[in-house]
Amino acid sequence: MGKGIDRGDARRAGNAAVLAVAACMLLAGCTSFMGRQDKRALAQVLPTVGSQVRGTVSFVERSDGVQVSYNLIGLTPDSDHAVQVHERGDCNAADASSAGSVFAPAADRLKPGVRVEGDLGNIHADSNGVAIGFIVAPDVSLDGVRSVQQRSVLVHRDPIDPYAFPARGTGPALACGVIKAQ
Repeated sequence: MGKGIDRGDARRAGNAAVLAVAACMLLAGCTSFMGRQDKRALAQVLPTVGSQVRGTVSFVERSDGVQVSYNLIGLTPDSDHAVQVHERGDCNAADASSAGSVFAPAADRLKPGVRVEGDLGNIHADSNGVAIGFIVAPDVSLDGVRSVQQRSVLVHRDPIDPYAFPARGTGPALACGVIKAQ
């Protein structure tokens, strides 16, 4: 007997290598085909009494936070407005008061001068009263304790100044929509 490699061992090693390469190609193909599945939610925003504001606000969870995209019409031309998530997914009241207070899961609303998670930021309406754009909200998510799903998103008459102390109101709600998973 020589010190060579047995034909059976060589064949098994070759088959194992082919099988490993095929498995890697299959897995790579599956990830390319399936793609990344982002968590998404959408709110159809409808006007409160006396307002003409309407549109959509969509939410997509990303690694750096939730991207909040908005497409709104009926705003006062060349104006700024606060966009906020409120505690309850209820827009039944004519003035949207049924949505409750601004979403603050960490109870930061109890601390003076602290920006709460539900304050998404301000948007600007162009000369036609249209606002289209996005905001990245790093403090909220689409699941867990900081989830905005099944809550309300409101567009307010006035912008918010996160540095004002004491905090001043954002004025009445112009539009309200319930955030629902897509």
